Amino acid sequence: MNTLNVYKIGLVPYKSALDLQMRLLEKRKNGEIGDTLLLLEHPPTFTIGRKGHKGHLLINERYLAERGIDFEEISRGGDITFHGPGQLVGYPILDLNTKGRDVHKYLRGLEELIVLMLGDFDIEANRIEGLTGVWVDGHKIASIGVGVKRWITYHGFALNVNTDLSYFDMIVPCGIPDVKMTSVAGWLGMKEEIEMEDIEESTIKSFIKIFNFDNARVLTTFDKDTDNLLENDLLLNLESSSEKDKDLLI
Repeated sequence: MNTLNVYKIGLVPYKSALDLQMRLLEKRKNGEIGDTLLLLEHPPTFTIGRKGHKGHLLINERYLAERGIDFEEISRGGDITFHGPGQLVGYPILDLNTKGRDVHKYLRGLEELIVLMLGDFDIEANRIEGLTGVWVDGHKIASIGVGVKRWITYHGFALNVNTDLSYFDMIVPCGIPDVKMTSVAGWLGMKEEIEMEDIEESTIKSFIKIFNFDNARVLTTFDKDTDNLLENDLLLNLESSSEKDKDLLI
């Protein structure tokens, strides 16, 4: 049976999550684990891809440091974007050797799964030719930037759910001038936050469908204390403990 391993790991500092991805990538490359999806949130962080334009950060890094906002230059594709609480981030660790070695097809698959899951919330989303990501009536609701190493994927997608969109005013999101950002809660006009667990479950079901898995083994394992996350070995935590263990079938 073709099972996707899903780890829901809560709020994780960006560098810790990147380290975890690289360690899981090596395990996937060596055949020690199967295809894996990390679902998480980050503290406020701006990231810029390897071909991004640093001028798209509209404020200086000292301002960010004073406000506890991280800025990371990283190896994914794409330009600059924001990660923060209320945004669902997905990092697939997939072996594309078994999926045709087609990065463009993989990118379109990520877009398609987000379009599909947003339909569960009565949001009619779409793709725009030539622009990676997912859009709702001209507003960008999800950003995508991936990395591939020996045909194993890392980095991934970020969906604005309950995100504070004011952070996007500090950048040129994805390097697209005058782009308008939105979120699930904002588009639906919700006064209360959307339950992230509902978004996660829909995302997992859509991921299974788009990437042709039979089911998913879903583990929830995290420490809500960010300081502890910095000290703990996340990989060891994933391997040794869980709060929830179940299969989701489509």
